[in-house]
Amino acid sequence: MAISLCFTPASTSSSSSSLSKLNPHRPSLPSASPLLHLRLTVTPPSLTHRHRQFRQVLFSTGSGDGGINGRDSSGGGGGGGDDGDINGGSDNAGGKNLAEALLVLAESKRGLDSLPKDLAAAIQAGRIPGSVVTRYFELEKSGLFKWLMQFAGFRERLLADDLFFAKVFMECGVGLFTKTAAEYQRRGENFFNELEVVFADVVMAIIADFMLVYLPAPTVSLRPPLALNAGSITKFFHGCPDNAFQIALSGTSYSLLQRVGGVVRNGAKLFAVGTASSLVGTAVTNALINARKAVDKDKAGEIENVPIVSTSVAYGVYMAVSSNLRYQVLAGVIEQRCLEPLLHKHKLMLSAICFAVRTGNTFLGSLLWVDYARMIGIQKAH
Repeated sequence: MAISLCFTPASTSSSSSSLSKLNPHRPSLPSASPLLHLRLTVTPPSLTHRHRQFRQVLFSTGSGDGGINGRDSSGGGGGGGDDGDINGGSDNAGGKNLAEALLVLAESKRGLDSLPKDLAAAIQAGRIPGSVVTRYFELEKSGLFKWLMQFAGFRERLLADDLFFAKVFMECGVGLFTKTAAEYQRRGENFFNELEVVFADVVMAIIADFMLVYLPAPTVSLRPPLALNAGSITKFFHGCPDNAFQIALSGTSYSLLQRVGGVVRNGAKLFAVGTASSLVGTAVTNALINARKAVDKDKAGEIENVPIVSTSVAYGVYMAVSSNLRYQVLAGVIEQRCLEPLLHKHKLMLSAICFAVRTGNTFLGSLLWVDYARMIGIQKAH
């Protein structure tokens, strides 16, 4: 803004007379008195300066970045909120997320229409920061991940953890060996005498291994809002995290009650998975026992069928309590909060440590199951 001053002397008496005529109560100015003219000139800022100010306003709002894996989060998980707001958080955080995501899209020369509908809707709602969009574009470069991200469940988990698929492979790959080794250690010399029971345990474990990685895994929630007429219980569990200990994104917060609700919801799912997998395993085992009885008549009285209903329900309870809690802590605390922030630039080392930790957790679970099954009487030591 420029201000210029101009002093113009009154050269004639007519000017003074005219002023007096306009206002007869005001004395006329002396001929030597100058008239003061102010001329204000406003110079608009350059477009570059205005653009820089606009970006500064956009990116300076909010109280923390809240990155996907906690590396950009100032709140350490956003779990302190009591309102359980999962719809973009405050206006500032939602606006910041939207600005970041649109900036990433602009730099990649992509539009919202090129993204899955649920991801595009979450971006427009301000629930997705730019780091998630960047990860989506990175995962798209792999043909396998691009195919997996066609499925909503895999998309939510891969966006939260790019090693999710590797962890599934680890769990299922080592499951067969660790379960068998744990059974052998617990049963000792009776391992081959109890081979049918061992087989049932291993079958149940392999079927459930995938779900044990899938259900408690941290996610980037892309679920659309519920209908207005949805029940209060449905709304509550809809707002709960998939992993009770996972780090919340920027603009998202989970109350303590919602995190407990995440444990309960996953427990119910794992109970159903454990019961169903046990039904399959024990049914196959009993079929093998009956075939063995038919071949070896002498041992027909020594071999007993595995109780299907009691074993299945017991395994469902074990999955809902022991397995649920162990895998929630493993994925949300040990991996996402401890290992990932330290080793996020060393993926190979991170994968190796995750492999070791998950192998130990699987082996521990097998030991606990044998002790639990014997404690409640569904399996007997010979």
